[in-house]
Amino acid sequence: MRHKVAGKHLNRTSSHRQALRRNLAASLFEHGNIVTTPEKAKFVRPFAEKLITKARQGTLHARRQVIAALQDRDICTVTDGEPEKVGTVVSKLFQEIAPRYNSRPGGYTRIINLPFRRVGDNGRLVMLQLVEEEIRSRPVRRESESEDTVAPAAEQRVSESAEAATQDEVAAAEEASDDAAVTKVEQTEDTAVADQAEPPAQEAQGKEEAPADDEEPKKE
Repeated sequence: MRHKVAGKHLNRTSSHRQALRRNLAASLFEHGNIVTTPEKAKFVRPFAEKLITKARQGTLHARRQVIAALQDRDICTVTDGEPEKVGTVVSKLFQEIAPRYNSRPGGYTRIINLPFRRVGDNGRLVMLQLVEEEIRSRPVRRESESEDTVAPAAEQRVSESAEAATQDEVAAAEEASDDAAVTKVEQTEDTAVADQAEPPAQEAQGKEEAPADDEEPKKE
């Protein structure tokens, strides 16, 4: 029976799993993110976050505990074709990574699913990375702040809303007056056009009636 045997085996022996966990965590602290399978990311994530929490203490005892669990290794860069040591994983963890999360209550890493798969066995891939942003504490409302402090703000909001409503009403009234003025001008123009069109009709009627007056004396 599997009593007191918790966690994933990952089809590896105990020593192999321990070495895998150390290497993945060290690579995460060195580069800030790693690309691996979802099972391995979920396997190493609690281990890495516990090391960060331990490193936040910043004591010599905490450093020795981290070294015992992680097995420190060097961080090197290549300069002119030759490797050059620039630090160690544990020193970076205590000096750069842990101070960044002093005000963060856990949750130092996140797992992001990647759209492509691993070449060879077509396995799924994810990115395990350290969270960069810091959590800013919310401003705590003091007990001394009473309703007297809140009331002016509420009154100011009410006055602003009233002013906005008044401005909207004034704008609507101006638009209505402009529409009325435009309509009146259009009516005036239509009336002027109609008045100009009436005299030719009256002249035409006068021309038609004129021959009738001339013909009447001839009949007599």
